[in-house]
Amino acid sequence: MRSEARVARKSGAVRAHNRHAVLLASAAQIFSRKGYGLTTVRDIASASAMTPGSIYYHYPSKADLLFAVYRQAVSSAVAAFDRAAGAGAHPWEKLERVVAAHLEIMLGKAPGAEAFAGVFVRMQPYDFPQEHRVALSALRDGYELRFRDLLATLPLREGVDRSLLRLHLIGSLNHVPIWYRDKGRLRPAGIARRLVRMLREGTQVEASVLASETERESA
Repeated sequence: MRSEARVARKSGAVRAHNRHAVLLASAAQIFSRKGYGLTTVRDIASASAMTPGSIYYHYPSKADLLFAVYRQAVSSAVAAFDRAAGAGAHPWEKLERVVAAHLEIMLGKAPGAEAFAGVFVRMQPYDFPQEHRVALSALRDGYELRFRDLLATLPLREGVDRSLLRLHLIGSLNHVPIWYRDKGRLRPAGIARRLVRMLREGTQVEASVLASETERESA
């Protein structure tokens, strides 16, 4: 009997987890399409096949649900970044992989990312209720710090403003969903390769200077 009870509890926990995942994905799709202001809990309840009461059981307010959706979107982006930035590659190669991973998330091409892509791209701090803006900004800043740390490892020419370069890069990437077309000639990996090549050609240390520095370090 105890064994059957444990199986039943485990089965119930799995179903609850699955329903919660459906709730977040459905909410992400509705928020992306209608925006926070025009989305109602009934809209989300209908899309997720749940009752409004069940949603309020998980989240006391629509704002809390939106924040949970955004947190999930950022969590997916962070995981993709960390996988792409794994050890064993030149910093420029890491950047290309990271840029491709970021675009896969933004364009909804990564597994499980499609529902959340619109929230991550379109939702800005001023779209959120006041009580969640500080926490949302912290999530965004935590993700962008990964770009800062990676850019800090690039061999750039003296005088290149790495902070401005980071803002330029992230702004360019987040604009891609506006013009990207599935039937276009470039896929996310191709966009990443070309974009990073342009950045590298415009900012990297000249080969002769880099070789000289390497010789001094090994002397």
